[in-house]
Amino acid sequence: MEITVNQQNYSVSDTCSLQQMLSAVLTQPTKGIAIAVNQEIVPKANWATYLLNPDDDITIIKATQGG
Repeated sequence: MEITVNQQNYSVSDTCSLQQMLSAVLTQPTKGIAIAVNQEIVPKANWATYLLNPDDDITIIKATQGG
């Protein structure tokens, strides 16, 4: 199925959790990030069980330090 992550299209398996998507898409650690699916934040505790749907729009936000 096709999903969009930070405005880029990706193809993932038909039964893909947020955690599985992160393993396939991200090359960096998941510490310090937040994820929204269709503009709704998904708690980190739910990433392993939250299943994606075709055409989901996922936004990954990374916390940064600075002032």
